[in-house]
Amino acid sequence: MPLIALRGLTVFPNLVLHFDLGREKSIIALERAMIMNQTIFLVSQKDAEIELPSVADIYNVGTVAKVKQMLKLPDGNIRVLVDGQYRARLDSMISDSPYFLASVSELPDAPAEMTADVQALMRTALTLFEEYQSLSPKNNSQDKKTGLEDIDEPGRIADVIASAVNLKTSDAQKILATTDPVKRLGKVVKLLTRETEILKLENKISSKVKTQMSKSQREYYLREQMRAIQEELGGGENSEDEAAEWRKALKKLKLDTAVTKKIEKEIDQFTKMPGNSPEASVIRSYVEAVLDLPWNKSDKTEESIVKAQQVLDEDHYGMTKVKDRILEYLAVQTLSGSNNKAPILCLVGPPGVGKTSIAKSVARATGRKFVHMSLGGVRDEAEIRGHRRTYIGAIPGRIMTLLRECGSNNPVFLFDEVDKIGADFRGDPASALLEVLDPEQNKKFVDHFLEVPFDLSRVLFITTANTTDTIPRPLLDRMEVLELSGYTPQEKQAIAKKYLVPKQIKANGLSSRNISFHKSAVTGIINYYTRESGVRGLEKNIGSVCRKVARSVVGGETGKHSITGANLEEYLGRRKYHFDKQLGKNEVGVATGLAWTQVGGETLFIETAVVEGSGKLQLTGQLGDVMKESASAAVSYIRANHKKLKVDKDFYKDMDLHIHIPEGAVPKDGPSAGVTMCISVISALTGRPVRKDVAMTGEITLRGNILAVGGIKEKMLAAHRMGIRKVLLPLDCKADLDDLPEVVRDSMEFVFITKVDDAIREALV
Repeated sequence: MPLIALRGLTVFPNLVLHFDLGREKSIIALERAMIMNQTIFLVSQKDAEIELPSVADIYNVGTVAKVKQMLKLPDGNIRVLVDGQYRARLDSMISDSPYFLASVSELPDAPAEMTADVQALMRTALTLFEEYQSLSPKNNSQDKKTGLEDIDEPGRIADVIASAVNLKTSDAQKILATTDPVKRLGKVVKLLTRETEILKLENKISSKVKTQMSKSQREYYLREQMRAIQEELGGGENSEDEAAEWRKALKKLKLDTAVTKKIEKEIDQFTKMPGNSPEASVIRSYVEAVLDLPWNKSDKTEESIVKAQQVLDEDHYGMTKVKDRILEYLAVQTLSGSNNKAPILCLVGPPGVGKTSIAKSVARATGRKFVHMSLGGVRDEAEIRGHRRTYIGAIPGRIMTLLRECGSNNPVFLFDEVDKIGADFRGDPASALLEVLDPEQNKKFVDHFLEVPFDLSRVLFITTANTTDTIPRPLLDRMEVLELSGYTPQEKQAIAKKYLVPKQIKANGLSSRNISFHKSAVTGIINYYTRESGVRGLEKNIGSVCRKVARSVVGGETGKHSITGANLEEYLGRRKYHFDKQLGKNEVGVATGLAWTQVGGETLFIETAVVEGSGKLQLTGQLGDVMKESASAAVSYIRANHKKLKVDKDFYKDMDLHIHIPEGAVPKDGPSAGVTMCISVISALTGRPVRKDVAMTGEITLRGNILAVGGIKEKMLAAHRMGIRKVLLPLDCKADLDDLPEVVRDSMEFVFITKVDDAIREALV
């Protein structure tokens, strides 16, 4: 007959039970049995873990059963209901594929006499089984007890009890293989006695644990009851569970003793409050904020200077000073360890030169997270230090909130637009920043909401500003200022080629098949459509060209759009700016000066007219007070040196001087045009023309000395752009020429002057 190997299950005769079949070989055997006479041989596996057993893996004694019912389950298995018929022995295996087909023979029970000993053994078995059922609540004792009372055969009693007791497969198999009913019942009594004693010990241990319940366990039950009461009253959460989680998290952090005690005190206070009270909500916010801070979480910083330099060079063109300073910091950190205090860098420069983006590159180069906070328009001190918990809706300051969000105690933290910070009745945020940006104080920064010190000394703070004039002096003193000057046209050309053009082509859904930018197109945008130190306007105009091309592509136009300087106006319209051009000839009373603006250098044509009058000095062109004073100083110098200059000594009585600087709508100020005004006035009074190819800058004194001025790099770039090849500079500005690009420095002649006489000699015909 077909044979099925069972895992972890032993079937006894005269009993009905069900089990599930999943193995293909077993299912085929079952189907074969149903075709024959619904009889099948059930035998147990020696090892339930074996998936495909052989003859050696199964016992040789099993039970012949009749299949009563079979049901196919949704998961593909088959549930079978069988009725055990009689014991049988496996004689031989006829076939093992596609199912087990075995030759079996019946093992009949030996005859048993109902002696007094046998009856006593039967009663003992029934008593032990009743005790076992009372100790094991998993079994249905009433049903089993009722079934056994009707049986008067020792062999059947042994089979019923063995099937009801939770025995190991090996023990159950020993009982099944015993054909002598009395011996079989004796083995069952022995096993039942052992199982009953084990259950007694288990119950004894359980009872002992309950009676010796510790204080913490009693408190747990009380808290559970309190939680249930709170849920019934207000639907609140279990404060004890929260407090336990907090204490566990606090223990893991291993904070200072003072901080730990403070947090534990807050947690204890929280557990004594109703879950729905406002005070509990404040404490919950406070404790969670403290525990979420990255007390011991640090980013692994990059120690390879070569790799860091490669990242900085990939992201930005030029900026040598800033890159060198970052690499110096990395070198010091590598030598001194991570305990070295991070510097406070302040990047100062005009808009669009890449101050914010280089801070992101520093984070990438150093392997740190990047955190950004804009200070433009911030007027509330609580934005920096947080609110005190006495206020409703109090929260930590932005610094601690951002550190909590980034999950690291050593990120690159950017304070953007630090020069635009304000102050009003809500406090002075700039003063609040003093502690944050002081390497000597920020090791124990205390937020008003958190009220515990946090170490900020490992954070690499970077600030940006357009000018240092509006930054408070105490705050500026704590930072290391790195000047970022504007880009030269050559640098803008390189930046556009390497970064801006590919970025905008990709951002507008185009590719190199649709559009190409010629060098002359980028030069045209730089010269005629932008007037800036940075490249933000350049990028906007490149993006504008790309958008117009994208519209054409979507409209069905094919072919590649080649953008050149000749067809640039088709995409961007007429030119917005025009270059200053040299004068067509040397003119009397017109001198070329140089000025610095926030968008770069400019050239100025300072004109002087001499007319008959009463000695008035008229200044036009929206000049500031400092520039007006420079004009007065120039006139006074000429009056004091009229003989040497061969000027009429009474010119200030008989003549009116009118000094004008074109582009009168643009405000102008500063002392650097002093020497240019002086040369313009001398030229007008003497009739000697000023050389058109010479520009000059410098402050003048009443004694005719020429003093140093700033913005030399931007001014020289403006002169170079205009085509001027000779510039008069104060001698003290000689060192500033080191910042000039080599291509500019090699193509120009620089004459260093100390007196007005030097300027007259070089500038006047």
